[in-house]
Amino acid sequence: MSIGEMLAATVPMARTLNLQFLETTPERAVVALPDQNEYHNHVGGPHAGAMFTLGESASGAIVLAAFGDQLARAVPLAVSAEIAYKKLAMGPVTAIATLGRPAAEVVAELDEGRRPEFPVSIAIRREDGAVTGEMSVVWTLRPNG
Repeated sequence: MSIGEMLAATVPMARTLNLQFLETTPERAVVALPDQNEYHNHVGGPHAGAMFTLGESASGAIVLAAFGDQLARAVPLAVSAEIAYKKLAMGPVTAIATLGRPAAEVVAELDEGRRPEFPVSIAIRREDGAVTGEMSVVWTLRPNG
């Protein structure tokens, strides 16, 4: 099962919005939100809540890609999130997520018995490449037990 399939199976919002997981690696996750009338806002573009879910889902995809091998001993949890809407989004939009810290550094903290936190940065773009939103999600790996 791919990371996108796993997220769609375990996170109903990702499935509900018909998110498309285009790339999921430990270095980058790319997730698309198709243009769907039922998720439009009052000006005909994707609703702010749909864009937030898109960005948060992209951040979750990169976290699973980078730290999936740690799931037996830790649970990834979002700690906080911020989003800035920069330009009007119309049509399909794509979120590109990148880790803000090296994965090895995060795992080393986990190895030391600490609960590491790390940021994920997300850029949300229109088809023409314009950045319509910027988001940051801080994640943690909560040790089991």
